[in-house]
Amino acid sequence: MKVVQIAGYLGSGKTTLIIALSRKVAEAGMKVAILVNDIGTVPVDGRVIEEYGMTVKDIGGGCICCQVAGTMMKTLEAFAKGPKPDVIIIEPTGIAVPDSIRQTVMLNAEKTGAVVGPTIVLFDTTRTEKLLTYDTLKRLVSTQIRDADIIVLSKIDLSLAVEAEYAEKAVREMNQKAEIVRLSTVTGEGLSVLVDRIRGVVVQV
Repeated sequence: MKVVQIAGYLGSGKTTLIIALSRKVAEAGMKVAILVNDIGTVPVDGRVIEEYGMTVKDIGGGCICCQVAGTMMKTLEAFAKGPKPDVIIIEPTGIAVPDSIRQTVMLNAEKTGAVVGPTIVLFDTTRTEKLLTYDTLKRLVSTQIRDADIIVLSKIDLSLAVEAEYAEKAVREMNQKAEIVRLSTVTGEGLSVLVDRIRGVVVQV
């Protein structure tokens, strides 16, 4: 089981990406499970779950990177014994720290049989100034970006070219090693790249 995080601050487009990405990964012949930690309902409706044979689990009660990390590991153990998905996509809350989740998965790999796939962090190109102006918010977003293996510049279809370039330069200064992918879930730009990375990359940390 490969565990892939789709992280990013609130409103960056995580849920929309997970729906699109899960379909594409399933269409590529991989069995998908989705683990949701965001407040609210499970993001994929019953018809999609049935059509693509997905398993979806909602974990509430706190942030998956700290308060309910134990619940996350029990869920991964249950996945290993039950549906045995090829890929588990985790959607943490918008304020989660991706590296904490990655470390938890790695420390419990022997029990769960899980391997760490790419940590994908979304950055909303329509809100660069807002995300990087306020000190507290900037610290959180910067931490998320630094933890990324792949930085996704989201909502690229809603951004001017100069805004996209500004966003890319800003995130590159925070993380010099991550791959940067420009994404539009409306046009499909960037989706195939992310599917390829999920299918073919296991990140060794």
